[in-house]
Amino acid sequence: MAKVQMTVNGKSVAGTVEDRTLLVDYLRDGRNLTGTHVGCDTSQCGACVVHVDGKAVKSCTMLAVQADGSDITTIEGLAAGGDLHPMQAAFRENHGLQCGFCTPGMIMSAVDMVNRLGGDLDEGTIRAELEGNICRCTGYHNIVKSIAAGASAMGAGSKQAAE
Repeated sequence: MAKVQMTVNGKSVAGTVEDRTLLVDYLRDGRNLTGTHVGCDTSQCGACVVHVDGKAVKSCTMLAVQADGSDITTIEGLAAGGDLHPMQAAFRENHGLQCGFCTPGMIMSAVDMVNRLGGDLDEGTIRAELEGNICRCTGYHNIVKSIAAGASAMGAGSKQAAE
């Protein structure tokens, strides 16, 4: 057993986990944050994407002990109070979901995409960046449309100051 401490959605949390506990299982079972989904168990589908220290990570491939000391944001941590994050609102407004299973991972990947690349994203870039996320319900048209709208709403100022 290992002790872990991390910040999850702005709150400091600590616990004891088996060494082999995946971050996705710690979040879902240990923190009751069930918006992060387990889809394939092989890191192929992207339903488990969360942000670890500001970067998109497939939480089914990371151990909870590897996240010790990290800042984790899940889909539940994007909204500010009662207001949806602009990317969440864009998915709702543009019908970017059907069954909703892949949606949390898509949104978390999309927010990371905007944070890295800025708010002016073309369709080709969005589709290329979504390569690690699978939706079994749609042809991705409304997902791409949602991400473009969300990126625009997040603004061109989202691009990290590293430039």
